[in-house]
Amino acid sequence: MESDALFPLGEPAATHRDPAGSGGDGFTSVGADAPLPVRMRPATIDELVGQEHLLAPGAPLRQLVEGAAPLSVILWGPPGSGKTTIAHLVARATDRRFVAMSALSAGVKDVRAVIDTARRQRRSGGPPTVLFIDEVHRFSKTQQDSLLAAVEDRTVTLLAATTENPYFSVISPLLSRCVLLTLQALDDAAVRGLLRRAVADERGLAGALTLETEAEEHLVRLAGGDVRKALTALEAAAASATALGTGRIDLATAEQAVDTAAVRYDRAGDAHYDVTSAFIKSMRGSDVDAALHWLARMLVAGEDARFIARRLVIFASEDVGMADPAALSVATAAAHAVEYVGLPEVQLTLAQAVIHLATAPKSNSATTAIGAALADVRAGRGGPVPRGLRDAHYAGARGLGHGIGYRYPHDDQRGVVTQQYAPDDLVGTDYYRPSGHGAERSVAARLPVLRRIVRGLPAPVSRTDGVATGGNGRPSRAVVAEATHEGG
Repeated sequence: MESDALFPLGEPAATHRDPAGSGGDGFTSVGADAPLPVRMRPATIDELVGQEHLLAPGAPLRQLVEGAAPLSVILWGPPGSGKTTIAHLVARATDRRFVAMSALSAGVKDVRAVIDTARRQRRSGGPPTVLFIDEVHRFSKTQQDSLLAAVEDRTVTLLAATTENPYFSVISPLLSRCVLLTLQALDDAAVRGLLRRAVADERGLAGALTLETEAEEHLVRLAGGDVRKALTALEAAAASATALGTGRIDLATAEQAVDTAAVRYDRAGDAHYDVTSAFIKSMRGSDVDAALHWLARMLVAGEDARFIARRLVIFASEDVGMADPAALSVATAAAHAVEYVGLPEVQLTLAQAVIHLATAPKSNSATTAIGAALADVRAGRGGPVPRGLRDAHYAGARGLGHGIGYRYPHDDQRGVVTQQYAPDDLVGTDYYRPSGHGAERSVAARLPVLRRIVRGLPAPVSRTDGVATGGNGRPSRAVVAEATHEGG
């Protein structure tokens, strides 16, 4: 089975670690023909790069590797940050029985078999057991539950690795029994240092080739913090250089070896939500260039274009709204284009929609209005439908008083009449509060007039809310005409 991190795992095993470190459990052995990332894995904790915040003397990670304390640990970090490297170091350290399995292929039966063996060995005075589970977030709740008792009484010391936020993907009882260690993506300096080590080290290229500066920077940039990606690309570039009979890896050779950057994105993981969040917030903040970057990040990573289109449709109402009512039409048209045209061509349509939404005037008035209305309904506010508004089309409805007193707005020259539309206990409640942005400015000007007419309220004596009044305190005919679409 293949790890998502630095090194491949051996098949799940329950054998004791070979004292000589020769790989008796199928986990620690390294063949001469192993991939470069495998050959270059750290042999000691002091060779571990990029996680200095976890390597201080007495830190939980160092205690785990050195066997100083039987701490159960969850390692959380992006691919290539060293989670499986740490597992290899633990497998080599002290006289402990080490078992590795992947949540991709193991089930409850496998976990219970390991725990039963660990319990028997513990009772007979045998070595303690360290159980490494890669991709632990892929375990179901039931599978994670099967670990609780054994971790609680230290029948096994759990070492679990995950690329997803454990607060969402690992059950709380298991999380509370473990120390959570967060690994960071390697920065460019760390990746560069590991590339140079691989070029010079006997386990790597043994100095047989020279890596030119421009080629090195290219590999560092494309790795995106994933050292496995960097070392795999280096190995491919070295093979190309050797085939060409040259003793150096130049930029052209490196570009031929790998031409696509490692995009830090997982459609089911944290990066998915983080990039989506950055995408939405960039459009909301009217930074069109940043929004296009995040769009490109999602497209290159293979995100479903339908997901992107759905987010645009939501954003058009949630954050642009009445400030630019055409934004919703643009977003829904883009969503239709996704279905009608598809990728790669539809990326142009998505970009056009993103540009429109990011540069449009913004208003969340529709969002806050429906939020306030929903809150009132959920709180039990409301009451019966006013009699004049009730359905009166069936026989006997009039006898019940349905529709009696209803005033037909089109019978008034203004198209608006005084009438109660809201339930009794919500009369006079304002949910919609328009902004002064974009097209919503005109709505903000006429809404006070509409509300006064509908609610039968007297107009202010002086100019208020941007509405001119006549000498009798009533809205001027010009303002009423604009508010009610009267007068052409």
